[in-house]
Amino acid sequence: MSDQQVKLRAVFEDDLPVLERFLTDPQATGPFQWQGWQDPARWRRRWAENGLLGDDGGQLMVVTGLDRLGFVAWRKVPTSRVSYCWNIGVQLLPEGRGRGVGTEAQRLLLRYLFAHTPVVRIEAGTETGNIAEQRALEKCGLTREGVLRSYAYRDGRWRDVVHYSVLRDDFLKADKTDTTDTADRTDSDTDSDSGSAADPAPHPAPDPVSDTE
Repeated sequence: MSDQQVKLRAVFEDDLPVLERFLTDPQATGPFQWQGWQDPARWRRRWAENGLLGDDGGQLMVVTGLDRLGFVAWRKVPTSRVSYCWNIGVQLLPEGRGRGVGTEAQRLLLRYLFAHTPVVRIEAGTETGNIAEQRALEKCGLTREGVLRSYAYRDGRWRDVVHYSVLRDDFLKADKTDTTDTADRTDSDTDSDSGSAADPAPHPAPDPVSDTE
């Protein structure tokens, strides 16, 4: 991985063309998240409304230095009339994959959401074939809870999805003891083309599959 630290930041207007690639370019999206061409103006409409940061979810850019490598996303999942958890995901451009960027970006997003929202549970999911993203989620401290059969439709087939979660206390305890510098993480922290399932694209009903190949 680059010696420049992975960071998350808010989406600026000049980032929107980068995000639009994920709705118009199959090569940018990667095999686990491409679901056909979609209206790229969705990003601009949502950015104009709330900067892609809302009460029910949001997106942040993944960057190293001046390089924009993709984004992380989260969405609210109601668990009862008065409670909810987050579902998170990440999508990376080809130049950001396979270097541990997705792993670190998801770790930073977990840290951010536990610091700034009162949730006790955060979830993620990825297709059973996306082994790299499963490893990334496990490195972030998420626990594999099971397989949801025929859960996500992609490329003419229903796909099984591996479901993960992490609880606040478990993550904060592990994160406190992890003193490894981001810049020292090695290429063993490979990740799939995008990440987990937090609706990387701005759909009304987000899909559940993450991607970081």
